[in-house]
Amino acid sequence: MKPLFTVALLSLTACLGGAWAVSRAADARPPAATLEQPAATLDLMTPEGVSAVQGAWRYRDVELVRVPFHAPGADGQPTGAANQTWDISPHAGGRDYDDHDWPVIEPATVQQRRGAGRLSFAWYRMQLTIPAKIGEFDTRGANVEFETSIDDYAEVWVDGELPRAFAQSGGSVIGGWNTVNRLSVGRNVQPGQKIQIAVYGINGPLSDPPTNYIWMRLAKLSFYRPEAGAGGPIAVVPQEVNVHVERRDPAIDQIVPPNAKVFKLAEGFQFTEGPIWIRKGGYLLFSDPNANRIYSYDPQRAALAVYREHSGYEGSDIAEYSQPGSNGLTVDSSGCLTINQHGNRRIVRVEADGTLTVLADRYRGKRLNSPNDLVYKSDGSLFFTDPPFGLPAFFKDPRKELGFSGVFRAFKGKVTLVTDELDGPNGLAFSPAEDYFYVDNWSPHRKVILRFPVKPDGRIGKSEVFVDMTAELPGDEALDGMKIDIQGNLYVTAPDGVRIYSPAGRHLGTISVPRTVHNLAWGGDDGRTLYLCASDRLYRINVLIPGPRP
Repeated sequence: MKPLFTVALLSLTACLGGAWAVSRAADARPPAATLEQPAATLDLMTPEGVSAVQGAWRYRDVELVRVPFHAPGADGQPTGAANQTWDISPHAGGRDYDDHDWPVIEPATVQQRRGAGRLSFAWYRMQLTIPAKIGEFDTRGANVEFETSIDDYAEVWVDGELPRAFAQSGGSVIGGWNTVNRLSVGRNVQPGQKIQIAVYGINGPLSDPPTNYIWMRLAKLSFYRPEAGAGGPIAVVPQEVNVHVERRDPAIDQIVPPNAKVFKLAEGFQFTEGPIWIRKGGYLLFSDPNANRIYSYDPQRAALAVYREHSGYEGSDIAEYSQPGSNGLTVDSSGCLTINQHGNRRIVRVEADGTLTVLADRYRGKRLNSPNDLVYKSDGSLFFTDPPFGLPAFFKDPRKELGFSGVFRAFKGKVTLVTDELDGPNGLAFSPAEDYFYVDNWSPHRKVILRFPVKPDGRIGKSEVFVDMTAELPGDEALDGMKIDIQGNLYVTAPDGVRIYSPAGRHLGTISVPRTVHNLAWGGDDGRTLYLCASDRLYRINVLIPGPRP
């Protein structure tokens, strides 16, 4: 494989230039299906095949409903006069869509004609579980493809995502008249892994609705032996995916375009976190704390590479850690990469010669928990959050030395406590004028953002609750990474998407993508490309207001 940044290295800062190290690179690949013969197959139109994946087909007719919209404006976007148009109901492609009250259809009846006929649409959904074996074939690490054919057209959602590339035919989108849709639904799968498939059936031709009905001709899973050395993350040819923008306040229209587009850039990670844009090199760095790596993504080549192995830990007990690697990343005023290391329980700066300088590892003689996120203030002081989420047993871990989760300031070799009032301090950011400091909380019981005034001498004042989302966001997931654009709007990653708040605390809207977003960073030449670290994916969306690129 070609190494990444063969030429781009010339434009890096001296500091990062000495630190980079690529051990594996991959250019983007299209979402093509495998051509080799499968090692095993399952027919999902038989009781045996459906039973093998512990699944069940559920079916629902689709209705056309009138909805408000806008005519095209001078920009060609939906910015013109208000109008009415058509939409479908339900929108059932999402991974977490609740279909429990849909009728279950037996595998042997999947081929039955369904719907009202003529111009009609329908959903078929199944959550499947990867079996440990199919006959003698061990599925561990296999690549899995799904094939279906709907009379007459089909679109296929996998785990809540409908990816599509320009000029694509087939796969997740319509390929032709009664043709087969074939696409990957899992790489490097593991026994017990759950995959949600949603097939959207369309009766056609649309311009001459037929006097017949929707039915499923084919539904099959094919398992392929993994290639040697394959199975890790890959960059893909940027694929547009589904996005929903909740617009709660007119001000959101000045931030998120009226026809917002989200693109998938890479997939197959264990967990993505801590993105930072490297301005001189024109690329993104981000962490996979579970894999103990830092990755780089070059948008010009749509190429992914391992930037740093063992990014957070090399201890002999590493097998006990679920997230031993790096988490938050940033750069200082000279362009030196600064890394929160979970397993090593410290923050380090990578110098121009590649050596590491420890910026913080203890407070009053006791080891830090596991530094999570970080931000530099313009005076060079470093602020960071320190919950115990990088320790194997979190709050109950015997390695834990501090009796609290803190927000700290590191400056000129000294670590001072800013606050210990949050159980799980996580994302943090300064307002553009640095007159306010914000910290959010990863706690199911207190999903809040605190705001602190910054005094003229730089000291942090008493906190106030800026936003409390606890009541409106039930469940175990909480608040993660947070950033602020150049106009002071806060972007906080929450269970329901990227929530955007005005400087006054008004909830302007939410950007929801197929995966839960855990952190974000602006990049690109103009600072209007917002990169989203979303579970096992990397996405991007263009926004209208730039954000800081340190």
